Amino acid sequence: MSDAVRSVGSPVSLLHPRILVPVAAAFAFLGLALFIASGRSFAFDQSLVLLFRESDDLATPIGPAWFREAMRDVTALGSFVGLGMMTITASLTLWLCRYRHLAVGLAVTVVSATIVSTGLKIAIGRERPDIVEHAALTFTASFPSGHAFLSAVTMLSIAGFVGLASRRDDIARLCIVLAWLMIVLIGVSRIYLGVHWPTDVIGGWCLGIAWSSLATAVLGRRMAEADPPDAGSVAAR
Repeated sequence: MSDAVRSVGSPVSLLHPRILVPVAAAFAFLGLALFIASGRSFAFDQSLVLLFRESDDLATPIGPAWFREAMRDVTALGSFVGLGMMTITASLTLWLCRYRHLAVGLAVTVVSATIVSTGLKIAIGRERPDIVEHAALTFTASFPSGHAFLSAVTMLSIAGFVGLASRRDDIARLCIVLAWLMIVLIGVSRIYLGVHWPTDVIGGWCLGIAWSSLATAVLGRRMAEADPPDAGSVAAR
């Protein structure tokens, strides 16, 4: 039996990486959040931000002008607009394929994560990096990185929910690989542009892994069981 099929109706061992990884990620986020909320900082945060700047001009990110523009394009994929379009597209596709419970579950997962992201930023209130000039506009507090958190939630949840709908390991793996490629690029772009400390991005990734894993394992499985077992094949006909 494939992992994709087994994930819908069969229990998973507590020692399975599918459980251990999100639990570890959740504790890592909690530790980072408590440490940062206490007003402390990490030395490597400053070092890594400066690593992406010209040594003789800290206002300029390293690389040619076209590369800097490309990084702005990448970071835009993690914006509310970019992730919102991905969520709408994936949810509508699931809906049209008659996986309507999964479609609603995906939308709820992303919208609730967006609300939590805003609340955490307000509660923790970490200042943005002030050692370099920002190469992109910012409007909220720094921790956790909304781009890192919400891109992880959105893309990993899409991969998970599509995997549940397809019941095929190859499709699920492809979605996860593509999702992680974009998640990493978006997170690194935030540090490159000088608008986030590295720990903001790491914290966002950790929370995103935990959030999307829980949503897929609990909400996604229930929604998949509620949808018609032949939904995809019916839509194809």
